[in-house]
Amino acid sequence: MSVETIVVQNADGTANTAGTRASAINAASRIVLPNSFFYIGRVISFLLGGRISSVITTPGTARYDICMGSAGTTIVWDSLPILLDTVAAHTTVKWSLNVVLRCVAVGTGTSTTFFPSLAQWTSEDILGVPATAPKGVLTAMLPWNTTPAVGAGMDNTAASALDVFFTQTVATGSHTVHDYMVQVLN
Repeated sequence: MSVETIVVQNADGTANTAGTRASAINAASRIVLPNSFFYIGRVISFLLGGRISSVITTPGTARYDICMGSAGTTIVWDSLPILLDTVAAHTTVKWSLNVVLRCVAVGTGTSTTFFPSLAQWTSEDILGVPATAPKGVLTAMLPWNTTPAVGAGMDNTAASALDVFFTQTVATGSHTVHDYMVQVLN
């Protein structure tokens, strides 16, 4: 199997402190994939890392979605809302996101779809890390609290912009992507 790295972020993404959905990666890292890039069985891997902050009283949730399509806004994978820690406040703690999508159908309109072969978020800012435990981490299998399923489809016959969005549901936290890498595995 061959592995090709198609983008590596060269500078931090914009910090999201607004409590709203926004692109999480650096604007220079948004690439456009050529038309007919995907075929059934093609695998694309997303590796992201950064820092997150949340308060104990109202941490809200964290949510990632991977987007493709002509405008880069069609959600082809969604983590669903990840519950953040309500036991302790977290200030600029590390996190990592690893998502591997396998193309399961191709075509026009919304026919091109992906299945999450692997999707996990690792951080100490996940609900469930005991307050008395050493600062450790948990890994959440994603999508959060539901069965993995094929996401919404996009048009493979047109060029497709690639983006990753983040939403923290309250404006009491902060989220920044330091590292972003996309690889095609075959």
